[in-house]
Amino acid sequence: MEFRCRLGTPGGEIVEGTYVAESEARLRRDLEEKGLLILSLQRKGGLGLPSLSLPARRRRIPQREFLAFNQELATLLKAGMPLVQSLDILRERIESATFKSVLDDVHDRVKAGAALSESFAAHGDLFPLIYAATLTAGERAGELDSVVRRYVAYEKVISAVRRRTISALIYPAILVAMMVALVGIIVLRVVPAFSEFYAGFGQELPASTRVIVALSDFVRGNILLVAAALAAGAMGVAWWLRQAGQRERFDRGVLSLPWVGSTFRKLATSQLARTLATLLGGGIPLVNALETAARSMTNRFLAGEVETVGRRVREGEAFGAALRARGSFPDVAVKMVDVGESTGALQEMLNSLADFYDEEVEAEVARYITLIEPILLVLMGVVIAAVVLALYLPLFELSTVVR
Repeated sequence: MEFRCRLGTPGGEIVEGTYVAESEARLRRDLEEKGLLILSLQRKGGLGLPSLSLPARRRRIPQREFLAFNQELATLLKAGMPLVQSLDILRERIESATFKSVLDDVHDRVKAGAALSESFAAHGDLFPLIYAATLTAGERAGELDSVVRRYVAYEKVISAVRRRTISALIYPAILVAMMVALVGIIVLRVVPAFSEFYAGFGQELPASTRVIVALSDFVRGNILLVAAALAAGAMGVAWWLRQAGQRERFDRGVLSLPWVGSTFRKLATSQLARTLATLLGGGIPLVNALETAARSMTNRFLAGEVETVGRRVREGEAFGAALRARGSFPDVAVKMVDVGESTGALQEMLNSLADFYDEEVEAEVARYITLIEPILLVLMGVVIAAVVLALYLPLFELSTVVR
């Protein structure tokens, strides 16, 4: 592959040129080793021209392929295969272009003497923080294969919980989509036909019918404006959430919601407990494990609470006492942490806590779905019946007049 590069030399000069390399990661590695500063790097198209610069899209690595790689890596290391040879074998079997490019760079870094954790940490935006942390612990303890297996088990449990939750939400999502689609068809296609039919009556329509007709005329006449307004609203919300402190406020508001707020709190507690158990099992100290777990949490408000707990633990306070002082986590979780600390079995207690809350969350989600499904069906029926009744009401009045 050919790349068009703009580079800065150690002497302060700017040079441009075309370079050939197996991958972008390999080329960046070679240029950095020569002491060159990469100002821009673009892959050239088929006609020798730089490819069009499109908005940056976040690269992703397929989770299934990533877990399969780690399973095979643990097996090869367990069998006594050197790390560099293991990486050399595994990178040839990767199908994802992004993952293969990353593994090429990781292989080169490890071959040059870098640690495996440091090599993956260089691509930190592609991998969970817990992954590099567990690799670091495995390298320090000399048990890299066992910590990799522990990480695979952790990801499998997290993925199973996520899949069960998403599968439970599919049917309600389908019902909502069907309701929106049906109402849209009625407003955009059916109402105009009735409006033209009623126009020949020469009489004033009922208030409900006039509202439906006016809404249909507005949407049909300003459909691009409506679509732009919806898109602008979504972009505005996304921009607001990216502002400093707004994501924390939003996540705190979610936890304050009636009924579902406690479920989100239990889900975040389960995530924290399982992450801590995995890190502690890899030999990482509690303070460092708390820092890594905080950065890995999806709820940013609770992540800030965990960071505060980590600072208090660093100052010498007990983990359970620091959790209780914040008051942001369930009492059951705090009590189980206290028991784990007092008995010296904190890792096992955290695993039990995560399993307990996983079951709680799954049961609560099932209860919510049981309630939501009939509510959505009734709501769909009421909305469609109201629209249809408003459309046919003039016919009923006309038949009364005729009689």
